[in-house]
Amino acid sequence: MAKKEVDDRFKKFGTVSFTAITKTNDFISHLEEGKVMGTRCKDCGALYFPPRSDCYRCLTSNVEWFEVSGIGKLLSFSELKYGPVGFENDLPYTIALLDYGDYKVFGRMSKDVPYEDLAVGMELKTDSTALPNGQLSYVFKRP
Repeated sequence: MAKKEVDDRFKKFGTVSFTAITKTNDFISHLEEGKVMGTRCKDCGALYFPPRSDCYRCLTSNVEWFEVSGIGKLLSFSELKYGPVGFENDLPYTIALLDYGDYKVFGRMSKDVPYEDLAVGMELKTDSTALPNGQLSYVFKRP
């Protein structure tokens, strides 16, 4: 009997990846292509970011990918000066929440946007990025 191959693409996500195996591993393939993707339930239309393979509204697994694109509005942000284990070399960094209307995206601000320049309501976009350690992620930038 052949050994089943383990799909562990998620170990490539983030500064320190805590999740190696998930049903949404295609998220990593999309990041490698320069796309940040969420999922949409084909039955009820619910949008999810981070992506989910199961809809909590319908209790189905009938989802498809959509690209996080366009402009989001900054809802909230905070500069972190202390971080969990594995993130010490990134400090300080800024986390933020963008509103895209039908869904929200939580993540980090690009180092290109100084904390002092941020203001609630400002327009930003979400872009994929490669981290210095070779890992993949996404950041918020000016359009």
